Amino acid sequence: MAKEGATIREIMRRSGYSRGLTRKVLRGQRSDIFRVRSSSLEAYLPWRDEQWAAGRRNGSELWRSLKRQGFRGCLRVVSEWSGRRRRSEKIDASAISRTPSARTIARLMTIGRDRLSKAETVTVAAIESGVELLVEAREIMADFQAMIRRKALAELDPWIERAKTSLVAGFANGVTKDKAAVSAAISSGWSNGQAEGQICKLKLVKRQMYGRGKLDLKNAAPDRTTTNALSPN
Repeated sequence: MAKEGATIREIMRRSGYSRGLTRKVLRGQRSDIFRVRSSSLEAYLPWRDEQWAAGRRNGSELWRSLKRQGFRGCLRVVSEWSGRRRRSEKIDASAISRTPSARTIARLMTIGRDRLSKAETVTVAAIESGVELLVEAREIMADFQAMIRRKALAELDPWIERAKTSLVAGFANGVTKDKAAVSAAISSGWSNGQAEGQICKLKLVKRQMYGRGKLDLKNAAPDRTTTNALSPN
């Protein structure tokens, strides 16, 4: 249904699954067989959407109108559908009105667009429409990443001049101060990634050991029994 252009809300209505499960399946976090549950309301979907958009959202009234059109289902089916529709709209409204944190914005603006989920793409679009300067900042960071991957050292100076007048001026100043190292990273085929990876692994193992052994046990006073047993006297 998603490949056909259906929204998450529409998939929820047609399948009967929750919003959380729908998102996980679309993102590939769940490998469930996503079967569409047959519903007696399926034939009346366009009419229901029109009535809902017109403000007629009472389950009982919708059920009575459907009965006049030949619907044979019970009131509970229509009431559950209207309740599900109402809850999904509340969730969408709260998600749109909630402002993401600065760390979340920075992460979304530095991730490639092809790696964003549908919900993150909507969030990025809302951010860019509200703060136009972030659009330029995102393009500048994308150009920096592309420059590193292409080993295009000649593009470094023009990039610094462009970045100094943007929201990432602080990052550009840092690159300028360490320009020799950045230039070597772009032009050289050598990398200290292996060494840094081993150091990171070693620190992880040390933290795990200290977490189990507890630093307070290391600094604790020795037991009297142990002291007497080790004493030469």
